[in-house]
Amino acid sequence: MLRDSLMRNHADQDFRWRGGETARIEGLSDAVFAFAVTLLVVSLEVPKTFNELAVLMRGFISFAICFGLLIQVWYEQFLFFRRYNLQDKGTLWLNAFLLFVVLFYVYPLKFLFSFLVNRLTGVDTRVHLPGGAFEKAIEFHQMTHLMAIYGAGYLAVSCVFMLLFYRALRRREELQLNELEIFDTRVSIGASMINASAAAVSLCIALSGIDRLGGISGMIYPILLGPGFFTFYTVVGRRRRKRFG
Repeated sequence: MLRDSLMRNHADQDFRWRGGETARIEGLSDAVFAFAVTLLVVSLEVPKTFNELAVLMRGFISFAICFGLLIQVWYEQFLFFRRYNLQDKGTLWLNAFLLFVVLFYVYPLKFLFSFLVNRLTGVDTRVHLPGGAFEKAIEFHQMTHLMAIYGAGYLAVSCVFMLLFYRALRRREELQLNELEIFDTRVSIGASMINASAAAVSLCIALSGIDRLGGISGMIYPILLGPGFFTFYTVVGRRRRKRFG
């Protein structure tokens, strides 16, 4: 199992891992993430012609992007339970909500990145309907709605992690966190706040109702997250080295 392998070979030497054996909540989480990845698969049927295979291969890039985003969420959740091993009711409910969001947003995530990849690579974004007619995958005025859906999911996941790390910080005495671990927990809260802030800005733009701002609401993520994380980790990295060497 991947969690067990990571536990045996973890390199998180500055943070003591309080989690031992894989808990039931983590087993359930692994099953949910595995099911979400299954839903991302381009097709469950083996292609019968090369043309069908070519169509499936065009979905590889969007699948890889969505898969990477899911793995990032899974790994963040894995680190949380390894570092803090919280099993209280509040943590269980927050994790359950995280799993709900992951499952609910699989199809919107797949639709968004499939459309963007096809648009960037020059592939026809029209959909061939069963009756033989063609229909646009998405109308221009619907882009803001799509980005609002994506922004709401991104914001929800970011807020869940922010609350999870905040719960760990509040229970630092019970968990016997040392000064470095407290510092790193606050860094995790700060990183989640940056993600949440970018999602909130994007969501507000998408909800403005101005159709031409649909693309801008999507560009907010690289515009804010790139410089935001660079500045944040540069500042906290210097403070960390100054305080802890």
